[in-house]
Amino acid sequence: MIANAVDGLGEGERRVAVEREIDALDGLGLRPVEVDLRAFFGEGPGRVGEALREFPMLWVRGGNVFVLRHALAESGADRAIAELVREDAVVYAGYSAGACVLAPELYGLERCDDPRAVHAAYGAEARFDGLAVLDYVVVPHVDSPGHPETEVLGAVADIYRSQGVAHRTLRDGQAIVVNGPAVR
Repeated sequence: MIANAVDGLGEGERRVAVEREIDALDGLGLRPVEVDLRAFFGEGPGRVGEALREFPMLWVRGGNVFVLRHALAESGADRAIAELVREDAVVYAGYSAGACVLAPELYGLERCDDPRAVHAAYGAEARFDGLAVLDYVVVPHVDSPGHPETEVLGAVADIYRSQGVAHRTLRDGQAIVVNGPAVR
């Protein structure tokens, strides 16, 4: 499990968020282990790639997509994950920021997630390039009553639609499954 999208939280809040995620995955019968990308900062994709290759599935939780993107880049996990997915060596799963980061670009998502959180978390500027694993942007939480971001993300989807930006919207509880050329 990669939880670096919540690195912008205070350490106590982050720990609670990680424990909650681990408990939820454990409740599904999985055996989650956190891989904290901060331990790989500055190392390049080789070492983190070896660590991630040990797992059959990567679960990337939500939070701030810009904070997650920075952690992926700084650790080399962005290149390692893209390679693992291309090789079909791992199942990539996740939600919210964990899905959004797979897009070619993150422009538009700043309406929901604050790019300045990267500076607060890491003292760096936000990146707006995605991993380009997908050729479209995933817009989560659309038409999801009770979710605090449903309205703003609905507006983001409307902007993408009006600008011709390739995207797919997801309501909470929906998933996109990509298996080779098959997408459902």
